[in-house]
Amino acid sequence: MVELDGYKMTLNAYEEPLKELRDSLDLPAKEQRLEELERKIEEPGFWDNADESQKIMKEMKSLQDFLKTVGGLTASYEDMGMLIELAEEEEDADMIPEIKKDLEEFEKNFEDFRIQTLLSGEYDRCNAIVTLHAGAGGTESCDWANMLYRMYTRYAFAKGFSLTVLDYQDGDITGLKAITFEVNGENAYGYFQSEKGVHRLVRISPFNSAGKRQTSFASCDVIPDIEDEIDIEINDDDLKIDTYRSSGAGGQHINKTSSAVRITHLPTGIVVQCQNERSQLFNKDKAMQMLKAKLYLLKKQEQEEMVSGIRGEVRDINFGSQIRSYVMQPYTLVKDHRTNVENGNVNAVLDGELDGFINAYLKQRSNHG
Repeated sequence: MVELDGYKMTLNAYEEPLKELRDSLDLPAKEQRLEELERKIEEPGFWDNADESQKIMKEMKSLQDFLKTVGGLTASYEDMGMLIELAEEEEDADMIPEIKKDLEEFEKNFEDFRIQTLLSGEYDRCNAIVTLHAGAGGTESCDWANMLYRMYTRYAFAKGFSLTVLDYQDGDITGLKAITFEVNGENAYGYFQSEKGVHRLVRISPFNSAGKRQTSFASCDVIPDIEDEIDIEINDDDLKIDTYRSSGAGGQHINKTSSAVRITHLPTGIVVQCQNERSQLFNKDKAMQMLKAKLYLLKKQEQEEMVSGIRGEVRDINFGSQIRSYVMQPYTLVKDHRTNVENGNVNAVLDGELDGFINAYLKQRSNHG
């Protein structure tokens, strides 16, 4: 007799969670909204307003993808039930590997989608603007900032996001003193917001001939790229605007022109900069957009009397302030100090396997929300 009780129990355990998930999503309202949008794009003159039509197309695609995912999960659940039933009736053990594979895939897809439904914050669907700064420690910290940039690049690409470097400053010897990049994609800010804070690395230094263990720090700041017009007034007298040449050895990322722009908001000390575009005007516009987003979040933060809300806590880049530690010596362990999630495979994490940490953070946020 083919033994399938274990697979049946695993599948049946998802019956109620899948029903609860579907019931919580208000699918009829989403389907109705999709129909409204589909009717809108057929109206005469729809494409006359490019900005508005793009927003509608973006919302429509988001709804289509969402409903397709829900339908796919439901279909997978039902198909596996029938497959297990068929294997039982025919006593066909050859079907077990397929059942096992399909069940593992379903479990992963269900968990990924459940996490996605937690991204309901005001800005979660926005693109993300991420800034990394090397902490004290010279070459070591610059190398660590570069390792974090590589880690986030790999994570972003695995999620299907695209990435654009807005500004960067090379380290004196190697690595990066600072880099700002934009992550573009559905829920990019929702996922990347968990990375705000100080990241600590412990390893045998490749830059120390004595082979001593070294601790390095780098900070990560994340803000949403708010596309809508931000209602916040900025006094021109409060701004210090500098232009400079794009950095990088031989134009590693961008051509070396005097088009880069740095804006300092004197009352708050917030500094934003952009050198991605060839035009100084475009760089200034992007920098102003980033500044407005930061000031808006700061203002909202103050109004809600929150210290660790949207933008996260502002901390020094040093000991005792880290949100996550990456230890390569004398043992290997990555530990998130907010959720206590751990992963002993440091290299996999540095290759972009961040789902365990980010998902745990989002669940914790949801439970506290």
